Amino acid sequence: MDELDTPVLDNHLHLDPRHGRGVEAVEEFARLGGTHLLVVNKPSWHLGVEAETGEEFRAVFEETLGAVAEANEVLDGRAWPVLGVHPGLVTRLTDERGFAPEDARDLMCAGLDVAAEFVAEGRALALKSGRPHYEVSDDVWDASNDVLKHALSLGAERDCAVQLHTEASEDLTDIAEWAEARGLPAENVVKHYAAGRLRGPTPSVMSEKDRLRVAVEANEPFLMETDFVDDPDRPGAVLGPKTVPRRVRWLLEEGYEDAMRNAHVETPKRVYGIDTEATLDG
Repeated sequence: MDELDTPVLDNHLHLDPRHGRGVEAVEEFARLGGTHLLVVNKPSWHLGVEAETGEEFRAVFEETLGAVAEANEVLDGRAWPVLGVHPGLVTRLTDERGFAPEDARDLMCAGLDVAAEFVAEGRALALKSGRPHYEVSDDVWDASNDVLKHALSLGAERDCAVQLHTEASEDLTDIAEWAEARGLPAENVVKHYAAGRLRGPTPSVMSEKDRLRVAVEANEPFLMETDFVDDPDRPGAVLGPKTVPRRVRWLLEEGYEDAMRNAHVETPKRVYGIDTEATLDG
């Protein structure tokens, strides 16, 4: 297939060499013109880790780094790891494992502390956190927001971006204000699975055509993603690894060259400090 003449970044996907397609999915992405990936660790329990301490999340993070190393053998650009604790863990801990919300909070914060060590060592690019996107009790909601705020504090300390999994919303100015109060610029907070427009953090737009049309017309900073889960038991759960390069090709054909530079060069540099042009082999 013809080159797209631009870096192509999928800002949020998962790779699971143990259970899923792993590097084969990366090869598919690259074959369609994809060049760069931000690989987010899968939820810890999906990898068989039922952590009792923050240190026990380390195995999940190391496995993600291994997947990134394999991806880097394939890509014309490169992949980076994004590490953290999935906000849905709070429900698993409180509903299934009998944790009090405060104890779940403390464990999840401890896991984030370990993820931040990887960032400090230069082994990860950014952190991942958030809050449930479904109804929970007030105590669990408060505990989840405490975890999210801790992630924002760590992002400020480590000078790194924080990707967030949250409820569907086009206005997250509350989170942007929490970030700014902790010394993390709001633009360095990224809402994963975003719609086409968002107040507050930087949107990482799910690469569905209707959402992308809104994003490119808004003329605001944005990223593109698939949230590919690499789970053979959920093959159609979200978008596949071919989607971002296909959507980039479509948008270029529609005349949105500036918007594609925004999403794949300018916004990655602004949010993460990465240079998707300089990291291309060619």
